Amino acid sequence: MKRIIKILTILIITLAAIVIYLSIYGIKTEKFNNEIKKNVSKINKNINLSLNEVNYLLNPLNFSINISAKNPKILLEDKSLDLRDITTNISLKSFINNQFSIYDLEISTKEIQIKDLISLTRKVKGSPQLFVLDSIIKEGIISADINLTFDLDGEIKKDYQINGTVKKAKFNIFNQAEIENLDLSFDISKNQLTLRKVETKIDNIKLKSSLIKVEEKNNRFFIEGEVISDQKNFDINKLKPILGDLLSAIEGEKIDFNFINTFSFNVNKKLKLNDLKLETDLNLKNFKIVKNPLNLKTFLPNYTEQVKLEGHKIKIKLTKDILDIKGAGDIYIGDELEQLSYSIINDDGKITFDTKLNIKNNPLIINFLDYEKNKEDSSEILLKGVYKKNKELIFQTISITERNNQILFKDLLLSKNFKIKDLDYVKLDYKNKNNLFNRVELKRNKSNFSIKGKSFDATQFINNSMDEDEGSKIFEDFNSKFDIKIDTTYLNKNDYTKNLFGNFTFKESKLSKLNLESAFSNNKKMNLSIETNKQKETITKFFSNYPKPLIKRYDFIKGFEEGYLDFYSIKKDGISNSVLVIDNFKVKEVPVFAKLLSLASLQGIADLLTGEGIRFTDLEMRYSSQKGITKIEELYAIGPAISILMDGYIESKKLVSLRGTLVPATTINRSIASIPLIGKILIGDKTGEGVFGVSFKIKGPPKNLSTTVNPIKTLTPRFITRTLEKIKKN
Repeated sequence: MKRIIKILTILIITLAAIVIYLSIYGIKTEKFNNEIKKNVSKINKNINLSLNEVNYLLNPLNFSINISAKNPKILLEDKSLDLRDITTNISLKSFINNQFSIYDLEISTKEIQIKDLISLTRKVKGSPQLFVLDSIIKEGIISADINLTFDLDGEIKKDYQINGTVKKAKFNIFNQAEIENLDLSFDISKNQLTLRKVETKIDNIKLKSSLIKVEEKNNRFFIEGEVISDQKNFDINKLKPILGDLLSAIEGEKIDFNFINTFSFNVNKKLKLNDLKLETDLNLKNFKIVKNPLNLKTFLPNYTEQVKLEGHKIKIKLTKDILDIKGAGDIYIGDELEQLSYSIINDDGKITFDTKLNIKNNPLIINFLDYEKNKEDSSEILLKGVYKKNKELIFQTISITERNNQILFKDLLLSKNFKIKDLDYVKLDYKNKNNLFNRVELKRNKSNFSIKGKSFDATQFINNSMDEDEGSKIFEDFNSKFDIKIDTTYLNKNDYTKNLFGNFTFKESKLSKLNLESAFSNNKKMNLSIETNKQKETITKFFSNYPKPLIKRYDFIKGFEEGYLDFYSIKKDGISNSVLVIDNFKVKEVPVFAKLLSLASLQGIADLLTGEGIRFTDLEMRYSSQKGITKIEELYAIGPAISILMDGYIESKKLVSLRGTLVPATTINRSIASIPLIGKILIGDKTGEGVFGVSFKIKGPPKNLSTTVNPIKTLTPRFITRTLEKIKKN
């Protein structure tokens, strides 16, 4: 009995020792290599596993054997993939019964090239996705731990687990974006990919993410995550390949910014992106634009191409192809700090905007409205509207508010050429640069308009009205009638008319008809009419028996008094022919002619020009205009003291060329009274007695005229004829 016990004890100890040894050290053998390869080939028949010695380690607690192979290789045609180890467990019963079957598998790879892994995977099972992935990945290293389980048929169960790391990966996405230095760790389970500790650079922007999830549902991949970035001294020009035309006309210096971005989207099997949702909190710390296409210097005198943005808090949302941007911060115009806020929504090419700019430290000027912001006040500029797909622009609101001043436009429609196509409402309620109030309203009445107001300074309007094609410059496809009624209309700072009323009509964006009447404070009247006839001739008529307020605006005439003015013009095909008549007036000073008289030594008349003034009974000027050139066919003025006959041409803002005759009226009277003996009178009995006046030439740039004067002894037949005509008419 003792012997049996002893033998059993030895057997138990031996068996225990074997178990302990097998549990700790195991055994190495190549006996089952072919069986392992056979089971691995069940995963894919194209896979060939290269094994050396395989270690078998007993696990007595669950009656299984752990099998591990160090440094194996996966072989596929000419491709090889180095592994760190492969581990699996089989049941002890299967091992004893020689029913070797793998039901789990753990694979650990070494650091391998991503392109090698993709290439090997494509040979096992090709797909368009792998082809695209192979084309965009340029370099990178991957290592992974793979845990697989198998069913009784050797098929991989869906409870697999894969985790690993990617280092220094580089992607080029269809030459549109470049991803560099991508580092991350990943976990892959059933239908889900989780990325952690992501760090990379996309087009030189450094990005980080703590978590990105990818989940497969209904043959789609759903992706969501968060990305953050903090950039200093970033070169904005590096974004031009991404943003394209948006930055093509802008040159900027280094930019400082950071952002937090949360996103989600899904991708189908054809790699088409859908349902993109993006929310970004962008902190634009500092950005200096050194060159941009906007020219705002007309409105902001301190404005330059250099604009600096600081401290802008911007929220960006992208949902269902709708991009929503809201932001606010500081903007430097010149060296002065102002405030800017904005909201921009892009819905499939239709852009809705709402912008507010507070101008406090900069001057603000709107010349065509004669408006200038008071230095001590702040102006708030609101721009709200829609930029349509057809490139038309609707300003739903344009508002400028400064203390008690307000300029307001509503529903202003501009064509793609920035010409006015339609308008709904305008309100002007402000004091202009002349310290005069503009208080008028324009309202739509179906297809027509009414203009009513208490006061309006027409100074700028009169200055610009010399351009008869002004309407075609600012309007497009515009056909409307305007009724106008204004209590007080200023012609300049000191002169005004009362009860201006009438109407005007635009046809095909051109002024086709106008009738205006008004009266001065001295009950003198003025009226203006413009009409286009069937021959497409534009006929303009203007009459006033108080022309002084209109003529005094011209610098070359001083001290104009009395008289009446009658103007008539016909324009066709860009050529206008006009007649200007002014009767029974006097002038105190005509600087150009005063110089002529002095040079001619006609001292008596020169004194008149600086004294009480020279009276004229008639002035008539016939002239034509075409493409900026005014040709004076004849300007003739006659009066008790002096008469002038002149012709020539004026090239707008470039050249003046005039010539004529200036003669004292006493000489003219003597000549006319003695026509039967005209030869003797014109020539004179003695030397020097026949000098009647001066002939002159004036030529040069408008601000640098050169004058040539010659005394004359005889009057031209033309001068005498025109004088006789005037005398007879009077």
